[in-house]
Amino acid sequence: MYKTKLQKQGFATIPNIYSNQEINKLANALESLQTENENFRKTKDLFAIRKFLKEVPQLKDTILNNNLKQLVQEYFGKNYFLVKSIYFDKPPSSNWFVSYHQDLSISVNKKEMIPGYTNWTVKQQQFGVQPPLEILENIYTIRIHLDDTDKNNGALKVIPKSHTKGIYRPETIDWNIEKEVICNVLKGGVMLMKPLLLHSSNRTTNTQRRRVIHLEFSNKNLIEKLSWAEKAKI
Repeated sequence: MYKTKLQKQGFATIPNIYSNQEINKLANALESLQTENENFRKTKDLFAIRKFLKEVPQLKDTILNNNLKQLVQEYFGKNYFLVKSIYFDKPPSSNWFVSYHQDLSISVNKKEMIPGYTNWTVKQQQFGVQPPLEILENIYTIRIHLDDTDKNNGALKVIPKSHTKGIYRPETIDWNIEKEVICNVLKGGVMLMKPLLLHSSNRTTNTQRRRVIHLEFSNKNLIEKLSWAEKAKI
């Protein structure tokens, strides 16, 4: 059921991938982190950690538990490996919101001017680039929720099946055709999605935190001169 929805709709939410004990372990460890780090971004509206599993390797076994490993193999396919990890904490008073977009950038080891690789960026010494469409279509995202999340504290809003339409500019959305779905996820559950799925999130209005661990997976190697910045077996 979930696998079919993921393929056809571009997303699925699955409960109870993590126990309360595992969620508490992750939350306690994150609360104790020092925020003075080049891969950490902290503002009044957002706390984010890039290269998350490299920054907190002590949490890797808990995050990549047996449930998650089985999910990756069953839902994505064979030989998938981790290519990106980010932690997001939207505080209770956050006014931070994200308008509709697709996730079009991947993290790579260096900058090389290669045909088909465009829109280069550098964020906190991390190179990002938009790769060819076949690379983006191959990626899956898992969003691990450390808090109950609904429309009041920034649950993702998505446009079902938009991942099947290639590069889909938000300004071209025809709301007479498309519909919006809010993806509520309970603490300990995960949301699976295709990065090409159009998605957004609102400001927090209920003074509840929204902490999410964002993981991306692929089974494709990049062009010879480039490699994934965080490639890791699971």
